[in-house]
Amino acid sequence: GSDMAKVNKTNEIFKERKRWTFFGIPWTFTTYTLTDKKLIIKEGLFSTSEDEVLLYRIIDLSKKRGFAQKLFGLGTLKVFSSDKSSPEMELKNIRHLNEFYTFLSENVEKERLRVKFRAGEIIDGNSETDDFCDHEGFMI
Repeated sequence: GSDMAKVNKTNEIFKERKRWTFFGIPWTFTTYTLTDKKLIIKEGLFSTSEDEVLLYRIIDLSKKRGFAQKLFGLGTLKVFSSDKSSPEMELKNIRHLNEFYTFLSENVEKERLRVKFRAGEIIDGNSETDDFCDHEGFMI
């Protein structure tokens, strides 16, 4: 019934909005949403574009703060992934840089372990395996 629908829905964990560099005003139409399975960048008001990457595909994260960003308490989070359509993503001018970084990092690790465990079960029934591929044949 309705409980199943709730279980299958992806859980939103953290949401940020891109801000103007000056004054940190959130008058932009770009949002960055972290769920338990993916990172989603949604841009635009009248015509929107959406870019997403599965958390277990994220390889590395880096934080940077320019001078103007420092002044207004903002920062940029760069995400590197094994995703072919978006190998690099930038979450620009976000207010809670360190918090978002920490949440993302922790959830990437959790999702990697979950996927690794599932892949181990599916491939050979052994969750101890280090080398395995996802359903598209990419090394994780």
